[in-house]
Amino acid sequence: MANFLFSNTDTVKLAEKYGTPLYVVSEDIIVERCNEIKRDFTERHKNTMAVYASKAFLTKEMARIIKREGLGMDVVSGGELYTAIKVDFPMEKIVFHGNNKTLNEIEMAVKHNVGRIVVDNFYELDLLGKVAKKYKKKANILFRITPGVDSHTHKYIRTGQIDSKFGIPLNENIIHKAILKAMELEYVELKGFHFHIGSQLQENETHVKAIKIIASLMNEVKNDIGFITKELNTGGGYGIHYNGNEHRKPLRYFTDAIMEELEKECEKYNLERPKVIIEPGRWIVGEAGITLYTIGSIKNIPGIRTYVGIDGGMPDNPRPSLYNAKYEALVANKMDEEPKNIVTVAGKCCESGDILIWDLKVPYIESGDILAVLSTGAYNYSMASNYNRIPRPAVVMVSNGKDRLIVKRETYDDIIKNEI
Repeated sequence: MANFLFSNTDTVKLAEKYGTPLYVVSEDIIVERCNEIKRDFTERHKNTMAVYASKAFLTKEMARIIKREGLGMDVVSGGELYTAIKVDFPMEKIVFHGNNKTLNEIEMAVKHNVGRIVVDNFYELDLLGKVAKKYKKKANILFRITPGVDSHTHKYIRTGQIDSKFGIPLNENIIHKAILKAMELEYVELKGFHFHIGSQLQENETHVKAIKIIASLMNEVKNDIGFITKELNTGGGYGIHYNGNEHRKPLRYFTDAIMEELEKECEKYNLERPKVIIEPGRWIVGEAGITLYTIGSIKNIPGIRTYVGIDGGMPDNPRPSLYNAKYEALVANKMDEEPKNIVTVAGKCCESGDILIWDLKVPYIESGDILAVLSTGAYNYSMASNYNRIPRPAVVMVSNGKDRLIVKRETYDDIIKNEI
């Protein structure tokens, strides 16, 4: 029987070697995406930078790969920043996000000379001003703003609308006040602005709309306040293929539209085009990951449904429960058999909502078969939990037929190690 190969690696043998559930990540695909970013964005357009949105998937090994490939990294917590620090990631290439950074996180960022801190609100601006002054270190910042653009994606992953928990609203009384306040702080230097529209976007129209709004803001604050925008971070959110008609578009579909619109708007307002930063995360790593499971129980309810139980589920992939995310999967050890049956893949948690895939077409399946769920590289490992006291899976990196363990499988002792 034919087995499923991923990055030229036999996934059934991976399951036998490392056990299941198992996250498998392709270094080959990650490098392909990084090369496309360099070819079609940073080398194609002058005065640009690309940073990997590490919240999608971050381990020490992933940070090392991003460092080696020459991209920067976007972090959103002290833990993500600490991971970067532990692999000697260049701090000048770090962009630190977050809508409620703690004092400890801000101090960590300032002390380690993080390249850019994206300030979300007045509270954080005050705190950062005090910390930077305390350590006598200049903090370069961008203001995160909400452009008021509503993206066509799940409501939980929209971020650019007016009613968002992120960013400073484009109300003249608020944004002008924030800019003036930043310009007064001795150890803070405002470089420009950041926006993020949303995640898993399939069209570029919302990015283009946001550019028009931001360009108008850049012109307004130049004329009214005298502030010159030197940098503009346009976020990420570029979609990938999960199932059906969703498809990953070339990076240029988004970035060319962004750059063309920005050049046009800057020419209209007689502005110098600022440095442009992008933050792809899912686009780099989403399709670079799969998850392997072993099929256990097979429960047929005549005339209604067949449930296929796997040895993982909600703890290693909460996205179907959170966002109604849909995935494609295949039976890794029966690639040469025709899928004639329809089953529903159920996780092992004590939750009716722990359903990984509804109505999946499969060949004749048996207990012990290996199920490979595709496009699980982003927001699966990073959002995993120990719900029902289930240990988190191991993570294996593969490249051209070779495999290496990058995260050990958790044990029951790992789960209770901090308990008293």
